[in-house]
Amino acid sequence: MEDIIGRYDAKRILDRALEENKASLIAVFGRRRIGKTYLIKHYMKPYMNLHFSGIHNVTTEIQLEEFTKALSIQLNNKISLLLPTDWFAAFELLQSLLQKKIRSKKIVIFLDEFPWMQTPKSNFLAAFENFWNIYASTKPNMMVILCGSAASWMIQNVVRNKGGLHNRITHKIALQPFSLYETALFLKSRNIHLNHYQIIQLYMIMGGVPLYLEQVVPGQSTAQIIETACFNKSGFLYNEFNDLYQALFDTAERHIKVIKALASKPQGLTRNEIIKNTKLQSGGSTTALLDELNAGGFITAYIPFGKKMKDAIYKLTDEYSLFYIKFMEPNRLATKNSWLKLSNTASYKSWCGLAFESLCIKHLEAVEKIIGIHAIHTQASTWKNTKAGAGAQIDLVIDRGDQTINLCEMKFYEDKFTIDKKYAAALRQKATIFKQQTGTRKQLFWVLIAPFGIQKNEHSIGLVDTVIQGEQLFAKISL
Repeated sequence: MEDIIGRYDAKRILDRALEENKASLIAVFGRRRIGKTYLIKHYMKPYMNLHFSGIHNVTTEIQLEEFTKALSIQLNNKISLLLPTDWFAAFELLQSLLQKKIRSKKIVIFLDEFPWMQTPKSNFLAAFENFWNIYASTKPNMMVILCGSAASWMIQNVVRNKGGLHNRITHKIALQPFSLYETALFLKSRNIHLNHYQIIQLYMIMGGVPLYLEQVVPGQSTAQIIETACFNKSGFLYNEFNDLYQALFDTAERHIKVIKALASKPQGLTRNEIIKNTKLQSGGSTTALLDELNAGGFITAYIPFGKKMKDAIYKLTDEYSLFYIKFMEPNRLATKNSWLKLSNTASYKSWCGLAFESLCIKHLEAVEKIIGIHAIHTQASTWKNTKAGAGAQIDLVIDRGDQTINLCEMKFYEDKFTIDKKYAAALRQKATIFKQQTGTRKQLFWVLIAPFGIQKNEHSIGLVDTVIQGEQLFAKISL
């Protein structure tokens, strides 16, 4: 098996399935460009018998033609096969070819872009259910891996299937973007040596999406990389926004409405506020839409401190989408070196503060590890002053099982951050209002996260209990 960077949990699941003396049906899902195909294709290469990928927006006949070609090439020594009349016949053909392969070694069948095979009136899913239940599930050395970028479709139709696949999934892999730690390893493997600050800046724009990170070339600064990938008309990310959503969602224009509404409100919106802003109908279709965006990793629902799921605040947490709407879309016709100019504006510096907050929250496990509370039960949330008077908001509240709460402040700064008298007073006021409104009797500790830490002075001593520097967020965590 090839050495794959990161993906520790996913590799453990695949290794366990290989060791088990029973048939495995594995569902792999995650947003587009995240590396699902690469992981399975390369990590499972020694055991791969069949790899077929569904084709987007084609007829059942074309899907069957391409599937049959894959069978002939990979399982029938490139000898042509008769075209099956439907998917039931196609899986019967697959079954007959696999009979020749049955042996003690694991057999891996990898069906990629699984949702795209389910074309209208094709009965594809029913045919696959029949193949799994009647044949594949009875073979102890059989591994069938189903993969799809349409994460919500995979969850609803495969993981939570109410029909023939109900409770049949043996393992689930929800592939996430690279963490900062994995991003640094990935870049290093490509002979790209950026410092932690440059990688943080890159991550705030591209996130941990491997295919986006492949656009990084050695010897360029983050500003140069973004200029080439995002603002050059031939750059990989120049047209990615619409391509991304159109490929994932049949009603992409509705999804993009929500994405843009959330982009205009960095502090997030409730479900009702989203409906009001987008003029979408209140009902199951909007709930399904939010679930689809959440499953795809584009938005995240945060439950405010002391509240319930019905009070959830939705935020746009896909880095590229945020960056595209804020800077790329308004500057589509900009001249050469547009980003080198935009990156020096006050607007970008303000945006960096919000993007850095999102990055820190995504690396909550690393934050808890640094604080030393990774073994303690915790619950993360946000909090906002809901009463009239002095405003206050805390973007990360870590409620701990040891009668303690960490209140976290994130500050993106090019040097060590200095806490002055005014900022120190604001932190104390926040803590006071938080205590008054929540009624908590727990001990409060302030955590401040900044790329280069803080400059200790009379205002920071006795106020900030833990300081986390950007390089510490690169701690290895189990993603």
